[in-house]
Amino acid sequence: MARTDVLAWVESPLQLLGAAEWADAHATTVPVAGRLTPQMSATADELLSRGARFGALEPYLGIPFSLLSRHGHWLVGDGFSGQFRLAASLLRPHRITFLDDGAHVIAYADALLGRRPYARPGIEERGLTTRVAPFAHETVLRRAAAGRADFFTAFDLGHERADALRDRGFGIRRHGFDWTRDAAPAAPELGGRIVLGSAQPVDGRMPLGDYVAWVTDAAAPGPAVYLPHRRETADQLAAVAAVPGLTIRETSLPVELVLAGAGRALDIRTLASSTTTTLPLVLAGTGSTLRIGRGAATVPEPAA
Repeated sequence: MARTDVLAWVESPLQLLGAAEWADAHATTVPVAGRLTPQMSATADELLSRGARFGALEPYLGIPFSLLSRHGHWLVGDGFSGQFRLAASLLRPHRITFLDDGAHVIAYADALLGRRPYARPGIEERGLTTRVAPFAHETVLRRAAAGRADFFTAFDLGHERADALRDRGFGIRRHGFDWTRDAAPAAPELGGRIVLGSAQPVDGRMPLGDYVAWVTDAAAPGPAVYLPHRRETADQLAAVAAVPGLTIRETSLPVELVLAGAGRALDIRTLASSTTTTLPLVLAGTGSTLRIGRGAATVPEPAA
């Protein structure tokens, strides 16, 4: 008999938050295999303190083969992961549910539909990662054809893409961070204006000088609080610290957890990232404004 008990196999704080949302939505206690990093540990502790329905939490480095082999239903954050490809090819789980790994969920959906290569956007892949890709791809599509592959996502996949996935057997369930909002204590007082840090300079997508210029513009006329991205370097933070009227507040938590529970409207400045999807859901009903680059969008009221 195939094992159907669930395990969340997560590698980032956002994936871990998605696992907490899935557990609440399904009224199920979920054990977690989480990558061993300081940010993951801090996020797990915070989620547990807020009542996340987690069972045993097992930190790991590499692939947790023993745990995966004992569970038939995997909650996975990153379908492009080389480790996921290898584990899925070898162990062939009974059921797979894909949580969010930022907006890559859309690229992954397109890869499953054959609309783009099965490769992480912007990354030149080689070696074992590419060789096992066809086997993992086939495993996922076979599970979908049997009605045993799903997406649990905060991102809008679009009607046409979602219909194409359903035609192939995938289940799709959207969530709006309901548990995150409901479980949140009062957010810390950060002032009315918040600038969200970005890893774009770290990833080579923006020169540091241009990034500091954007932060300076976003913080004006001040005062403003800067919430660093978890992958910012010491040099980047030092450059940002010199911006007038800006106070850096390090939290070691996803911004979704930091700002959930906000009791007043916030003016949030950010560059394009997954937060442009997640934060409007987390802050629904607060009257907050999310300014992306030099643009602006008002956070909507929560759905009825």
